[in-house]
Order: sequence, then structure tokens, then C-alpha cells
Amino acid sequence: MLLNGDCSETLKKEDGTAESPRENGMDEGEPGDETTGQEVIVIQDTGFSVKILAPGIEPFSLQVSPQEMVQEIHQVLMDREDTCHRTCFSLHLDGNMLDHFSELRSVEGLQEGSVLRVVEEPYTVREARIHVRHVRDLLKSLDPSDAFNGVDCNSLSFLSVFTDGDLGDSGKRKKGLEMDPIDCTPPEYILPGSRERPLCPLQPQNRDWKPLQCLKVLTMSGWNPPPGNRKMHGDLMYLFVITAEDRQVSITASTRGFYLNQSTAYHFNPKPASPRFLSHSLVELLNQISPTFKKNFAVLQKKRVQRHPFERIATPFQVYSWTAPQAEHAMDCVRAEDAYTSRLGYEEHIPGQTRDWNEELQTTRELPRKNLPERLLRERAIFKVHSDFTAAATRGAMAVIDGNVMAINPSEETKMQMFIWNNIFFSLGFDVRDHYKDFGGDVAAYVAPTNDLNGVRTYNAVDVEGLYTLGTVVVDYRGYRVTAQSIIPGILERDQEQSVIYGSIDFGKTVVSHPRYLELLERTSRPLKILRHRVLNDRDEEVELCSSVECKGIIGNDGRHYILDLLRTFPPDLNFLPVPGEELPEECTRAGFPRAHRHKLCCLRQELVDAFVEHRYLLFMKLAALQLMQQKASKVETPTSLENGGPPSAEAESEDSIGPEAGSEEEGSSVSGLAKVKELAETIASDGTVDPRSREVIRNACKAVGSISSTAFDIRFNPDIFSPGVRFPESCQDEVRDQKQLLKDAAAFLLSCQIPGLVKDCTEHAVLPMDGATLAEVMRQRGINMRYLGKVLDLVLRSPARDQLDHIYKIGIGELITRSAKHIFKTYLQGVELSGLSAAISHFLNCFLSSYPNPVAHLPADELLSKKRNKKRKNRPPGAADNTAWAVMTPQELWKNICQEAKNYFDFTLECDSVDQAVETYGLQKITLLREISLKTGIQILLKEYSFDSRHKPAFTEEDVLNIFPVVKHVNPKASDAFHFFQSGQAKVQQGFLKEGCELINEALNLFNNVYGAMHVEICACLRLLARLHYIMGDYAEALSNQQKAVLMSERVMGIEHPNTIQEYMHLALYCFASSQLSTALSLLYRARYLMLLVFGEDHPEMALLDNNIGLVLHGVMEYDLSLRFLENALAVTTKYHGPKALKVALSHHLVARVYESKAEFRSALQHEKEGYTIYKTQLGEDHEKTRESSEYLKCLTQQAVALQRTMNEIYRNGSSANIPPLKFTAPSMASVLEQLNVINGILFIPLSQKDLENLKAEVARRHQLQEASRNRDTVATDPEPARTLEDMVSPQTVKEDPSLSLQG
Repeated sequence: MLLNGDCSETLKKEDGTAESPRENGMDEGEPGDETTGQEVIVIQDTGFSVKILAPGIEPFSLQVSPQEMVQEIHQVLMDREDTCHRTCFSLHLDGNMLDHFSELRSVEGLQEGSVLRVVEEPYTVREARIHVRHVRDLLKSLDPSDAFNGVDCNSLSFLSVFTDGDLGDSGKRKKGLEMDPIDCTPPEYILPGSRERPLCPLQPQNRDWKPLQCLKVLTMSGWNPPPGNRKMHGDLMYLFVITAEDRQVSITASTRGFYLNQSTAYHFNPKPASPRFLSHSLVELLNQISPTFKKNFAVLQKKRVQRHPFERIATPFQVYSWTAPQAEHAMDCVRAEDAYTSRLGYEEHIPGQTRDWNEELQTTRELPRKNLPERLLRERAIFKVHSDFTAAATRGAMAVIDGNVMAINPSEETKMQMFIWNNIFFSLGFDVRDHYKDFGGDVAAYVAPTNDLNGVRTYNAVDVEGLYTLGTVVVDYRGYRVTAQSIIPGILERDQEQSVIYGSIDFGKTVVSHPRYLELLERTSRPLKILRHRVLNDRDEEVELCSSVECKGIIGNDGRHYILDLLRTFPPDLNFLPVPGEELPEECTRAGFPRAHRHKLCCLRQELVDAFVEHRYLLFMKLAALQLMQQKASKVETPTSLENGGPPSAEAESEDSIGPEAGSEEEGSSVSGLAKVKELAETIASDGTVDPRSREVIRNACKAVGSISSTAFDIRFNPDIFSPGVRFPESCQDEVRDQKQLLKDAAAFLLSCQIPGLVKDCTEHAVLPMDGATLAEVMRQRGINMRYLGKVLDLVLRSPARDQLDHIYKIGIGELITRSAKHIFKTYLQGVELSGLSAAISHFLNCFLSSYPNPVAHLPADELLSKKRNKKRKNRPPGAADNTAWAVMTPQELWKNICQEAKNYFDFTLECDSVDQAVETYGLQKITLLREISLKTGIQILLKEYSFDSRHKPAFTEEDVLNIFPVVKHVNPKASDAFHFFQSGQAKVQQGFLKEGCELINEALNLFNNVYGAMHVEICACLRLLARLHYIMGDYAEALSNQQKAVLMSERVMGIEHPNTIQEYMHLALYCFASSQLSTALSLLYRARYLMLLVFGEDHPEMALLDNNIGLVLHGVMEYDLSLRFLENALAVTTKYHGPKALKVALSHHLVARVYESKAEFRSALQHEKEGYTIYKTQLGEDHEKTRESSEYLKCLTQQAVALQRTMNEIYRNGSSANIPPLKFTAPSMASVLEQLNVINGILFIPLSQKDLENLKAEVARRHQLQEASRNRDTVATDPEPARTLEDMVSPQTVKEDPSLSLQG
């Protein structure tokens, strides 16, 4: 799982490591397939339609489903174009009012065709406020400012700019082959070889954004609140409006509706103005008094309803944009009100109190989870509360740093202060009271919250009933780290010493334990691989624990058992923890470890622990199999076959799909040997009677791999080993010694297996990171912490395939530089007061990225500084430092610090002392560095072209820094059932059962929507896969509609230029082309190419695929010269990254040859096709169909060339009177272009006969047993990459996936 909440937790797991931390056999509650099938039916109750009668419009019918609530119909009506102006109404069935919160199935007499009447209700102050807010939302519905400002879970999407509205409709309009001239010329900066990297096209101006002005001002009147005598006449509040015609009016909101009164700005007169007009809806009143409003509001609503719902729905977590155009600041009554009321008074809570976050978070965990509907309800509630809590915690943390919250200990100095706001507890990431003195002081205090968050995430995922964690969110804002936690009931009234009944508050001096905690934590110990162990306290008594000593157990006043301070849930990383007198394995010392890190809280990642255990398990199986073989060889008569099939033990959780086929044994095959071991392990675990020699085999294998049990494979870690201040009893010395060895082995495993494995995957392009975030994700999936980045880069440099890893090297160096800069920026910002923030940030960016040699910082103007400044103010808010030390930073100094930081933190030597040198030496782009640093630090800059390279003026001015956002890390609750469906769907697809796969994925989509709502990264992956399946099955329209949703969702949830979004754009372009929407396909591909240039640059393996796509589409529309520019660039990039002999290169040559053929330049065509032919011949042999196809094509080209030459000679000989047979140059058919597009995008339809199928299935079974993926021998694929097992091609019409674009993405 990823640290950062806003990163994608992509569904694809590379190594096949288990996704959930359930691995070591904690599989309770996994739905069996049979049961889920039954349970699903419950959810999909059939819908029915009801008729809605609303005042003033024609009756209309509405499709509803029985498990919807009445209030969901309210939502629909508030969104519909003709009823959107109503908010205060109830629904009546046969004269009876329906309860807001009841489910439709529980409403008596509600059935197909029932008539629901909309009845206007009287207003209250709350309802009137909601109404005004709703009208304001309708007026601003097309205005993107909320998305640019990162408010209310709005985010940006630009797809509609490139598709001209909805794809589905346009497909029907342009059915004919679209050969009418379309403008295909891309802008200069998109062409291959262009050095220009503009920023403005990142956020093209959307036509709908210059919104129609309906009103000039709508705001609360200064006459609020109504005086007592007016309250008794039913006045609720007063509004002030200036219409587009410049008429100023004052409006009363009363219990019966809205009317004009006679007040002016300076004179209060609440009497109704004439003509008297009372309207239940503010919109109807405004329609009455302003013709412009009436006209524009109608147009606005029409446009609003036409937008794709995915452009409007709120995202579950806020996504921030790092650039924004210059915006006009407009008056906005609702925003103004939100800023000054703490916004607790409205809608955010159960009526009458602020939300009790802790109660909500824990109650949702206690919901029942016996069957699928219950689990869905539970997961949905957990997810909803989490996203609400994250939003509230983020607002609170910003308020704390901005100085808007009073501390609960105001007399202490700033660093020590703690805050409570909205029932959330906030603390700052500083070492208070020398708590972390032995661990690295402030540095340790800074990383502890993220470690703790990882712990919370892990315990939440194991989900043990009765064990509770705190809601935790970590927010980095303006250089400070704030931890937000929900509050344990009663904790603030008690002293910490007396409330901790398990664990230690002083890092292991006094330690206590508690039987109930041991029992609860014991249930997490297997999935988390934590060893139950004993430690000594300060009185030399043995205390038993099942977690690290820092983990504290507190029973709240609500009687729940809470655990907190989970910062050492995982074992320490010995590579970064030098311990006197301890030797590390040779792999570590060779790599220069152990190295002292800045703090002593370095832990291994959970993914690493899981991979290590998995690795040990395979080793265990092999050792035991080997011993059994030897036994068998030494003993002629075979021991009696074991027929004792006890229940399979949880230990046998290998991914090996080896059935225990002890019956059909061939002597030497390792398969049957492993099967034997498996059976043996199961028998022993179930206390079956077993021949003592076999028991010995298992015991030896267990001992060899460091298992804690001698009868079964079970590896666990003691998290307290090497923890300063923790002592172990004498009796445990052996165990401690083994545990130390295990930790050393794990540290060595990271260096000897995981990092080389990552580099190998990158070399084979099995993973294709495109920017810092995706590289970090790929590292974390393999359990490699970011502090190993320098080591990864060293390995890349030493790799024999250094050239094929060029993109990884560039991304890595960029990540290293921006992370080092981020560390420096954090301390830099802490010294800046609010009034100097934009000046300080722009100065930092100038020093970091501008070629201007000596930028000068602009200090806030002196006349604004008060003369008497009290330097000794103790309780200033955290973000109000007042020194100007930041202003003296120079580019030379900053880059020197960056290089130092890279050396100290990542142990990597950067060869550069200025930004221009870095760009020169490592081939980086300044615009990419700007994007990376902005995303990492939360800076938002103005959308304009920056002249980074000017030596005459700095690139940034203080006006260019628009905002600074928080960077938020939080838990991402999972939809477990949906995820199982998704995975089994993927598996089915890869076995070639597309129909069944499609059904499962559709089911997964339903369940995901049920839990997450409409917007989520996992739904995005689901939609992409569905689109691909529909495309393969020939349903282009369905593919288009699903892929359009996937693109919109990726833009909204991951970011408009996230690498995932770039890939979604490419898929969508392919489906558009297949649906004959050529110009749309091209503009989508151009957009993808622009984004990729911005995010990385041109020299990336994925760029070759993109350019092949663009070249093919241009070829199809007969733009041959343009097409060649892209295809030849693709050829160059492919040759670089796959080596000149790769099959991908042969394909690339062929594509270029085809364009030359269309241009009738046969010599060049022949030259390229010959290159391709040679590759096919050497790689696949003479007889392979690819080689034969190529040779046929060569013949055809030669004939055409000869014909052309003849004609030319004829002309030379006889002059213009020659009688020339017309030459046939065919424009490529759309079908042939589409076929090539499918090939390069890894979609192949392979017709197979029944017999081939049988053979293939047998082959699959055999391969499965040997667990050995064939490398580079795949005769069906046209790609040079490690072929997946043959599973990919079973079924009459199936897919061969190109690993770089596998079904998962």
C-alpha cells in the first residue's frame, strides 16, 4: 500500500504477492464462490418506475430501485433540469408523506406506476440556508474555480475539450467513414524532436468556463439576523442581490418563501415591495425580476445537465492541481460564510452536536459482516466516514498551522502545542519533551507519524473484531507535519501513565501487559508475522507482548480496546541501523551497509516482509523435497504412501498450484517431490501419524529457513529486536539470536533479491514508471523503501543493459533531486511568516530552477511591518515565524545543499552544482522538475510560460505563486468482496474465458460502486478492463462508453497529467479510431503525447507505442510525411530500449516500410522491410509465419518498384507521348490500419481450432506445474517481452497481452 493517500493504489500487483495482508493463512470470512453467487442476487432487486407530479411542470416517470432511500429521489429531483430549483419539499403517496430516511421497499403501497406528488414545505432558517446554497451551486455549476482552489472534492477534467462533448452521440452522427478533410497537423511543440515544453496547453480553456452571468451579486444582507418583531412575522433571513441589469434589490426569506422587501443598503424597511410576488423558490423570484437571469439560468442548466456526470460528481478525497490560470475573484456569499463560521453549524453533523469522529469510526467497524449485503453496508460506511474524517482533519490541520485554532496548552512554546478542533486532536511533528531523544530527535518525531499511519493501515486491513485503532491522518502543510487523530473517549481526563494497560510509554523501561490485549493481538500475529515474545521491565520482571513495546493499549471510557503508537509494527531495517558488535551478511557489507540514518525508526515495509516469507516458503519446499528424494534413493522400498489427508494447514499458503499427486510419480520430477512435501506438511499439521524420518525432514527444513515452529513452516519477526532500551530474558537468548539472524537475512534479501528484481523488471519493461510517483509505487510494491533510491540507481548504472534503463535512470535522478529539494524546502518554509510566503516560495523556485545567476528575494514592504515587534512571543501560532533568513539563499548554496542531501540521505553522488548542469548531465527537463517539486510540496503556480533559461531575469515572480496546499496521507479502506470479484474476473480473462470474465468484472463494478460511490481509482481500473473486453468482443460502442468513463475518472481522481491518465487517453483513442472517429482519435493521441512530454520527455519506451499509434492513424488519413516523423521516432526509441534485434523493432520497421510504400518510395520501403525480415529470420527462423509474411511483402514491394522503374524508363525514352499504364497506389484501408493498431497495442484475435485448443490446455496444465514462465519463446506474440504463460491464449477468440499494456493496464 502506498504512503500517500492521493497516490493510486493500483490494482495490479506485479510479483503476484498477496494484496491483502491476509497472507499467512488468516483467510476467515473470504466469500466462497458458491455463496457469493447466491448472495449477489439479494442486492440486485429489480427496479420499477414511479410517476412524479411536481408543481408547474408535466408529470414524468422515474426509474427507482427498492433499496434506495426516499431521500435519493430528493437528490434526483434537485439535480434534474426542470426541478433543480426546489430543495424544500416532501413526497406524498396517496396523501401520506414519505419518511426521508426509509427505504422504498418498506413503503406500503409503493409499486410500479405509483404516483408521487411533490409538496412544497414551509422553510426554516436551516432550509432557507440550504436553498440559497443550492441556488449558488447551480449558478456556479460550470465554474471551475472550486477545482482550481481544491475545495469540496472538486477536481479538473479536460477530456470534453478534446472530444467535443459526449463520444457516444458523436459516434451516431458521423457514421459514414470520416474521410472529409480533417485537420491533422499537431501543434509544433508536439512534433518529435521539438525542444519546446509549453505549460499553458496543460489546462486548455474550456468554452463553458466563461460562464453566463446570471446575477452580479447574491449575498447575505447586512440587516441579518431579523429583529424579534420580524421573526414573529416569519422572516428567516435577508438577501441582497444586484441583477445583471444593475438593479439592486433586497429579498426576504420567510417561512412561506421569498419576496422583495423595501430595504436599501442604509435603510431598513421589511415591508413587501410592490408588485407583491411571493415565490417558494428563489430562482422563480429572480426569473420574475430579471429577464437576463431567466434567459441565462435556463441555458446554464441545460449545459449543466449535458455534462458527463463524472465531470460533476465529488471525488472521495481531495485532488489538488499544481497549476491554475489567473482567476477573477468574485463575491461569493457561501464561501464567505464558510470561511468565518467554523462550518460546523451546517449539514456536517448529526443534528445538535459536532460529529463524534471516534464513535463514528469505531461504530462502523462494529457493523455485522456475515454475508455479502452486510459486508457491503459495512465497507460503505467505513469508507464514507473515512473520507469525511480525512476532509475534516485536513481543514483542521490547515487551520492549526494558519493560526486559526487556540492551543489546549497555550502557555507552552509553539512546538509543544496541541490542539483540538471539531473533535479531532492535532499535534505537531516535533520531538516534545525529548521523547525521541534516543531515536533521532525532531527527525524521528517527523517520521513517526507516517510509520504510525502504516501501522494503523495494516491493523485496519487485518480487521480483527474487538481491536480498535484511531482515525489517523498525516498532513504536511507549509513545512510543518501535523498528525490528526480521533480522540479516545476519556483519554483527556486521565493521566497517560494510569490509562496505558499494555505496552510502554517510555520505550521499554516500564512495560505492562494485559491478557485481553495479548489475546486480540495474537489474532493479528500470523497475518502480520509478528512473534509473541517476552521482554524485561525495569524491575527485571518478564512481560509478555505480541507487538513492539511502543504499541500502547488503552481501554477507553466506551469499554473498547484501543491500540496506538504503531510506529514499529514492522521489524527494523538493519541496513540503516548500525548496531555495535553485529555483523551484517556479506551482500549488505558489499553494498556499503550498515549506514547510519538520520533516525532509528527505519522499518522494513510490509510488502518486503511478505515477499521474504514467500521466498523462504519456496526454499522450505525445495529443501524438504530434496531430502525426501535422498531418503527415497537410499531406501529401496518406498515408504507406505500417506493417505492421511487432514485439513490443509494454514501454513501451506504457497502460491504453487501443485496438487498432491503422490500417486502418479515419476522418479526424478521435482513436481511430485514438492507435492509429497505439501502432503507431509499438511499431515503433520493435522497431527496425523507420520513416519519419524519424514517428520525429521520437515524439522530440518524448518530449522534451515528460520521457522519458529519445527513441525510446520511459520516465520515471524520480533519487532523489538535491536530496539534501544529493550532487554530480553536470559531464557530467550537462543530465540533472540535466531531473530537477529532472520532480520539480517531480510535486510540482505532486500539488497540481493528485491532491488535486482526491480531492475530486471524495468529492463524487460514489465513495469514502466513514467514519473517520480509511479517509480515510487513500483519500488514500494516490491517492499523497497525510498531511502534505497540511491542503491537502485547505482545498480542501474552498473547494469549491462544500461541503455535500456535510461528512462529509469532519468526518473530516478529527477526523483532524487526533487526529494532532496523537498527536504530543504520543508525547513526553509518553517522560517517564513505568512506575509512573505509567496515571495519566499518564488525565491526558492528561482534558486532551484532558474538560470538567472543571482535572484533577489522581495521582502514584504517595510511600511507594512509594525515598528514595535516583540521577538519574544512565546505562543505564536506554528506558522508565524518572523525571521527573514530565507531571503539570503542563493542558487549555488541551494544546489550545494541538494547534492549534500542526496549524498547523506540516499548515498548517491550528484555531479552537478547548478540546475543547468543537472539538466545537461542527466538529460532532465526543468518543467518536469517543476511539476515534481510542486506535487511533493503542495505548491500551486500560475499557468503561463516560464522562461527558465533566461540569464537576464528570474523565471518566477511572487505573483506566480498562487497557493500552497496540504499534502495528505491517510488510510484507504478497501472493498474486499469487490476486489475478489475483480481478481477472479482478471484470472478468467487471462485463461481466455472472456464472457465469464466480463460478467465477473461487471459484478465487481457493481460492488465497487456500492462501497466507494461513483469515483475511485479501483473503479477506474475496472472500467478500463471492461472497455478492453468489450472491444475484443467487438462491441465498440460499449468499449467507448466505458473507456470514456475511465479517462474522466482518472483525470478527476488521479490528476489530469498522471501517467495512468496518459494511458487511458491512448486506449480511448484506439476505440475512437475503431468507431471511425478519426479526428477525435488524433486529438486524444496528441493530448497524450503532450502530457507525456511534460511529465517525462520524449525518450521513453511508452513514447514509442504512442508514436506508433499516432503514425498509424496519420497513415490512415493519408498524411504520409507527418506519419513518417512519428513512426521513425518510434523506431529509434524502440531500437534503443529493446535492442536492435527485438521483434518490436522488426514490427516498427514494417510500419515505416508501409508508409514509404504508400508514398511510392520503394527503395526506402525495401530497406526497412529487409531490416525487419532479417530480425524475424534470426529470431524466429525461416519457417515462422512472421518471416514468411515479411518475405511475401518484400516480393510485393520489389514488383511494385520494378513496375515503377519501367514506367519511368518509358517516360525518359518516349518523352510525354509515352503510353503509361496507370500506377495503382492504394491508400491504406481503415481495416488494415486498425489491424496494425491492434497488434501494437497488444490486442490479437487468434482463431484456434478445437484441436489446437485441447493441445493448448494440456500445455497450460504442464506449464502450470513446472511454474516456469517461458521467456522469449512465444511464437504467437509479436513482442519480444517475456511472454506470459500460455494461459493468455486459451479459447477460440482470445487475447495475447503485451506485458507493457497488460489487461490490468
